[in-house]
Amino acid sequence: MAKDRSLLHGKGFSRSNLVYMRILYLRYPISQKPSHQLSWSHFVELLKIEDDLERKFYEIQSISEKWSVPQLKRQKNTALFQRLALSKNKEEILQLSAQGQEISKPSDVIRDPYVFEFLKIPEGQLPSELELENLLCNNLQQFLLELGKGFTYAGRQYRMTINNKHYRVDLVFYHRILRCFVLIDLKINEVQHDDIGQMNMYLGYFAHEENTESDNPPVGIILSKDKDELLVEYATYGMNSQLFVSQYQLYLPDKNDLITLVNNTLQSEESGD
Repeated sequence: MAKDRSLLHGKGFSRSNLVYMRILYLRYPISQKPSHQLSWSHFVELLKIEDDLERKFYEIQSISEKWSVPQLKRQKNTALFQRLALSKNKEEILQLSAQGQEISKPSDVIRDPYVFEFLKIPEGQLPSELELENLLCNNLQQFLLELGKGFTYAGRQYRMTINNKHYRVDLVFYHRILRCFVLIDLKINEVQHDDIGQMNMYLGYFAHEENTESDNPPVGIILSKDKDELLVEYATYGMNSQLFVSQYQLYLPDKNDLITLVNNTLQSEESGD
């Protein structure tokens, strides 16, 4: 059949394309027309996703963030939908699927964990903080893709001088949508309480010395290999709500585990309705 179609209509009617054309018809009834802003190759990737909520999210994000097909594949492989959904309730997960990632407050841009599989660091090899920083800067385009929409690179090892003593924050970005500086400190071990205090000092410096009248309060993100949730809770007690501690992974997450966690949230809330 595919050969007959190719002879009749030309290229594009391979067996696999015919299969996806049928799936497209099933996934998108006449009342739900596929977006003309995405290519056929985008839809082939989207149609591989069985879950309707997950597929809709990636479709919306592909359009709003103008993802290429390789970028879409990467975000699927790193389970972006599930990572964003982990900290949300049922209503918020449904909203995430229907509207994509809405950015109106600092917590909207936070991911936990962040995934740095693009660094291609061999398993068992843990880089130093400086090596990790160098690798992220050398792969800046992919790092910005992982950070998400709105981030622009501002610099690294940004120097601050307080009472004639110099301090440096590892990475500085500016977020176009939130209109604020975003400071990132990298830790290769478990985050400690003094790391949190140090970041809070950085935020105070930027708020008073770097911000202009049009800037919103700066955001601080400590990225650590491991974190003790209870320590973080106590160390940030009563502290700036613009300070976040997230973990990072050097390898792809187990997507099935993440899917199970998100589904449990949806099902548990349904049973409680």
